[in-house]
Amino acid sequence: MSADAPGLAGRTILAVFAHPDDESVACGGTLARLTDAGVRVVLLCASRGENGSTSDASLVPDGDLGRVRTQELHEAAEMLGIHDVLIFDHPDGELRWTDVAELHEEIVAAIRRYRPDGVITFAEDGLYWHLDHIGIHERTYTAVRSLEAEAPPLYYVTMPKGVMRQVVEAAIAGGWAPPDSSFWGIAPDAFGHKAEPPTFVVDVRDWIARKLAALRCHRTQMGTHNPLAHIDETVARRCLGIEQFRRAPIDTSGDSVLERLGEPVTS
Repeated sequence: MSADAPGLAGRTILAVFAHPDDESVACGGTLARLTDAGVRVVLLCASRGENGSTSDASLVPDGDLGRVRTQELHEAAEMLGIHDVLIFDHPDGELRWTDVAELHEEIVAAIRRYRPDGVITFAEDGLYWHLDHIGIHERTYTAVRSLEAEAPPLYYVTMPKGVMRQVVEAAIAGGWAPPDSSFWGIAPDAFGHKAEPPTFVVDVRDWIARKLAALRCHRTQMGTHNPLAHIDETVARRCLGIEQFRRAPIDTSGDSVLERLGEPVTS
């Protein structure tokens, strides 16, 4: 499959997420496909993920998880072909309530600086109802909407219901003995639960190796207890090879940049 898509070379996409690894889990394949098509992807991460899990304490010898996850994010971004990474220091776990005005202004400033042809962020469900993710959805929506006529198209990334259950089942079939079958303590069925239907999907099966490689750059999050660490490329192509999006209902003057990679979903 070719990465080529008419009119994408030289365009810019801003991706706004909460923590290091969100970008790879949510839409790493799409981001890799965009960069291969000549798109400049700018990744904005609101926190350093300092309150996340740690798969192996030896990976964080000084106890500064945020520092390590910041480095992991840079490595994952490089794997996806992303060279512009903005990492802010908002408190992990409090993104919905703390520094609301500051984060709003930082997103607005990034849009004004890079003038993206589209913005990607979480949908209302935050992939699995993570409150930080929902906060980023809210801040990005209000930031884009505040630009009125200058607003770029806004895209929400979601997951198909049941896809993470498939990952767990495939990992078990491959010989993994799970301690609790969860992702970072999150039940597999939380992913995509009650998500709004997508309006288009992007086929990233030919970019799935890059998505997996980016995920595995996040070593503190991808230990032996994580099902994603126990699937191969074949399983990942089947379970994670389609990424889905919905364009936000905001009036913009921008054309449908991201949709050029995708296929519309008909009801």
